[in-house]
Amino acid sequence: MSIRLYNTMSREKETFVPLEEGKVKMYVCGPTVYNYIHIGNARPAIVFDTLRRYLAYKGYEVTFVQNITDVDDKLIRKANEEQTTVAELADRYTVAYNQDLQGVNVLPPDIQPRVMNTIPEIISFIEGLIEKGFAYESEGDVYFRTNRFNEYGKLSHQPLDDLQAGARIEVNEKKENPLDFALWKAAKPQEISWESPWGAGRPGWHIECSAMALRFLGESIDIHAGGTDLTFPHHENEIAQSECFTGKPFARYWMHNAMLNIDNEKMSKSLGNFLLARDLIAKYTGQLIRFFMLSGHYRSPINFSDEMLEQAANGLDRIKNAYVNLGHRLNTAREEEPNGLAQEQAQLIESLRKRFEEEMDDDLNTANGITVLFDIAKEANLYTRHDNVGATEIKAYRQLLEELSSVLGLILQEEATLLDEEIELLIAERTEARKARNFARSDEIRDQLQEMGIILEDTPQGIRWRRK
Repeated sequence: MSIRLYNTMSREKETFVPLEEGKVKMYVCGPTVYNYIHIGNARPAIVFDTLRRYLAYKGYEVTFVQNITDVDDKLIRKANEEQTTVAELADRYTVAYNQDLQGVNVLPPDIQPRVMNTIPEIISFIEGLIEKGFAYESEGDVYFRTNRFNEYGKLSHQPLDDLQAGARIEVNEKKENPLDFALWKAAKPQEISWESPWGAGRPGWHIECSAMALRFLGESIDIHAGGTDLTFPHHENEIAQSECFTGKPFARYWMHNAMLNIDNEKMSKSLGNFLLARDLIAKYTGQLIRFFMLSGHYRSPINFSDEMLEQAANGLDRIKNAYVNLGHRLNTAREEEPNGLAQEQAQLIESLRKRFEEEMDDDLNTANGITVLFDIAKEANLYTRHDNVGATEIKAYRQLLEELSSVLGLILQEEATLLDEEIELLIAERTEARKARNFARSDEIRDQLQEMGIILEDTPQGIRWRRK
């Protein structure tokens, strides 16, 4: 089955066909690094990291680019407030951003370009637009002529006339048209700036992504992604300036994730529900945050609350428990296959893998993909209850659970192994204490395990444990 992705441009699911067979060029808009990211910023990072992982799982060679906006009005204001430089502020919060993404197991981008390092390419891009008549200089600023691009509004599905009717012209406006947007901004006193053919200044917001995508991925790319809030004007403007500059389609597939609410309300500082990603990672763990984010479809809004996190924690524990129990059961499994089970289990395992791929092929349906992980855990638990189980099947279930969880960026092996060792040592000590008739120590260990959420079960194969 082919991968099908919802394309914001067509408003339909389309079969994914990359520009070059076996390779994917993917660009995802990154943060403006003037502060720590909030939990809403983590959603696109997790979603499109998962898409990247799944494309790699399907055999594609993915080149993943995510920019850093390190020159912006917000950065300038914050740097002035802190009496530091824009560059120092941007460096600090770029490091923090990458640390936060590492906390939710987001893979580093192949390329992470920054505006300050792309100024020559941005200036060259703007010069090209001016030469072609798509941009003009006005008192040190440079603007893009939206009415020269006949398809302006095609991504957001807003006709140019409607956009113009809703626009406002400010006093002393230097634009020819209220919809024209800045490619270059003339420097103000004490602002960071670079020399250009139009005088000292700095890039506008939209031009940076077009210049970076062109530099690192070429004139046309496969997937461009970000939050729905970027659809207009940011991505709309990227399309206009890129396609006017190159004369070619900018991106084949446009993907946008829906927003995140806090306790059914939009997140805002005024409401006091502005949650930093790093604080929540410290409180709940990055793996739980990631699991929660993927428990809903990326195009649907999700609601963040303690209750929802608790539900997610229970779900993640089900998968981890199954993985740990498989490792435990492997100790008593027979190396030779029991009659009648090997082929049946092999077919079941393959059908579960196929189901997972079918769900993920359907517009990255991670919510249903997680449901398949639950089913793998259920079938694995049922199988381990047999008196005579084969090590081959146990390993196959364990490998499948680990591999498909990894596609979602969920780590089972390291945490489970550490937990397995700790619990096994305590159980072994308890067994020895019972043999020595040291019942006080035996009960003490039992209570300790209960506090850890571990329930012991006596089986014909020995003591087995599971989480509550």
